[in-house]
Amino acid sequence: MTRAGVLLFARTLGAALAASATLAHAQTSSDALAWLRKIYQATQRLSYTGTFVYQRGDETEASRIVHVAGTGTGIEKLEALDGARREIVRTRDTVQSYLPDARTLKVDRRTVGPRDRGRGFPAMLPERLSGLARNYTVSFGDTARIAGYECREVVLRPNDRYRYGYRLWADRRSGMLLKARTFNAKGETLEQFTFTQLRIGPVPRGEVRVRPVPPGWRVEDSSVQPVDLAAEGWRVDADLPGFEKVAEVKRKLRATHLVDQVVYSDGMAAVSVFIEPMPAAAAEVHPGLSRTGATNIYTREVADHLVTVVGEAPAVSVQRIGDSVEYHPPH
Repeated sequence: MTRAGVLLFARTLGAALAASATLAHAQTSSDALAWLRKIYQATQRLSYTGTFVYQRGDETEASRIVHVAGTGTGIEKLEALDGARREIVRTRDTVQSYLPDARTLKVDRRTVGPRDRGRGFPAMLPERLSGLARNYTVSFGDTARIAGYECREVVLRPNDRYRYGYRLWADRRSGMLLKARTFNAKGETLEQFTFTQLRIGPVPRGEVRVRPVPPGWRVEDSSVQPVDLAAEGWRVDADLPGFEKVAEVKRKLRATHLVDQVVYSDGMAAVSVFIEPMPAAAAEVHPGLSRTGATNIYTREVADHLVTVVGEAPAVSVQRIGDSVEYHPPH
């Protein structure tokens, strides 16, 4: 074969191998997305009871969870097994937190909808999975045995610096999520949830029954209503790739305390912007950045208002959204 023929053959073979690799990668990504869909469906359709551990740095916290599945009527109860006593009952629209030590019931009206990360572990995936492929590279990882279940791992690696990565392990048979890890650009674990015991199967609905409020308890109901912040003079220009606005409400915290809230999400991560009048005591304000686990918090003052951005996203994302907040008096 002539030199020209060898070069032509090499180029043709290289192109064929590259095309084959691209096709294989596309098929792998498609299969991994299909597996994520199975995980999401499992958390919606399965009833279960179990114990999981949340880890953040040197801190660990165990919780017992009871989940009763049902279309539009699913309900779950979480009971903290460490630290201060608390019990959380979560439905599609409401989260009720019972705090016996403080004799307080907090009622949170959920606003973000089907893409709300507020669902928490193990139901942490969004309903719409197709958009994840735009922001993350999705692939299979290793297999592992967790809480007695043989699990398959799916890895979501961010396509840019504006979001974290995730490693998810789910039961190979049912798709039930048993472990979830959030990691940063260096591959360091920021937080992790792991089931240590899990039983999948029917659960008596009485185990998740909402109990009456004991006499003498304080009830803090964060009722919400739609709001048009632009009409009030506020502009939040979150020019952050992949993040879309999914909620804009006015939330009541306590009897007279009103806070505006805007929520952005990329399908996995959620970032909330809170706008409220400056507190009377300036010492309560701590401008700047802080971080707890995978959650970054950025605070600044704008037009005699306190702007606080809270999100499970890198500091650069949280600060970029916070710095975009402006106020222009409406005419």
